[in-house]
Amino acid sequence: MKKLNRLNYKTTAVAVSVGLATLLAACSTSNEANLAHLPVVANVEVAKYLGTWHQVAWIPNSFQGGCASDTKATYTLDGKDLRVQNQCKDAAGKTTEAIGVAKIVEGSNNAKLRVSFFRPFYGNYWVLALDTDYKWVLVGEPKRTFGWVLARDTKLDPATLNQILDRAVSLGYDRSAFEMSP
Repeated sequence: MKKLNRLNYKTTAVAVSVGLATLLAACSTSNEANLAHLPVVANVEVAKYLGTWHQVAWIPNSFQGGCASDTKATYTLDGKDLRVQNQCKDAAGKTTEAIGVAKIVEGSNNAKLRVSFFRPFYGNYWVLALDTDYKWVLVGEPKRTFGWVLARDTKLDPATLNQILDRAVSLGYDRSAFEMSP
């Protein structure tokens, strides 16, 4: 009876392992296919992108949950990577800050970045639409869970913002998911 139980255990363990491997492979392939379906801008000139960007609209997320107003990101060169300094004010008016690193994805013409504030974990940061004068940018990621409209000024005129959100919708984002930043 013991041999039969060991055999059943081993058979079950192998079956579960094969099933998990198949599931993970399917998820990986599905994720890669999803990644290919989100176009980015043709090129980002890093020197023009550097500096401060103010969050105008965003899809709320848990890692920015403490931000009540004045959310901005400042990008500076740090060797071949970018240093990212995110700041915002909490409900009490206190400024909070997070420092991260952005690595340019090879072959993306600087339009895709991998950003981390909690190494070794990185997230996608893709430039989906960009003003020719670098006055505003639409940033997102392949799963369309996160998205930001950033601008050099704290506000955008309604027509420009509407145009940017229309672009987000054309890329598969839910327009109603975006909220205006205080």
